[in-house]
Amino acid sequence: MTHQGACFCGAITLEATGTPEGMGYCHCRSCRSWSGGPVNAFTLWKPEAVKVTAGAEHLATFQKTEISQRQYCNKCGGHLMTNHPTLGVVDVFSATLPTLDFAPGLHVNYAETVLPIKDGLPKFKDFPAAFGGSGDMIPE
Repeated sequence: MTHQGACFCGAITLEATGTPEGMGYCHCRSCRSWSGGPVNAFTLWKPEAVKVTAGAEHLATFQKTEISQRQYCNKCGGHLMTNHPTLGVVDVFSATLPTLDFAPGLHVNYAETVLPIKDGLPKFKDFPAAFGGSGDMIPE
């Protein structure tokens, strides 16, 4: 299945093909600041599954840390995705793909939360060990 999305003004379009590697919520301060919300809903894809289909000349990147290359439209400022080269995945923001059934499986960086959520999902202090985190959990 292919899901299509666009930035806020529509100048950049993209598609994500197949099934995400994972979906969830990030509570870190960087994601909160970048998204302008108390949590960031993410969908993780293999890099080859995500393609910019139009407007690549408007795609800009901001890199605050080596783990995250945040990409947005330089016309409208609309946020699209974040490349995570050290993790081998691309996070396409769930709102960018309106046809994708968002089915979160975990919370990451929950130690930084400003919006506690009681949903029964695993809550990692930082990241799962497989992604370079401690793997420590925080109780709901």
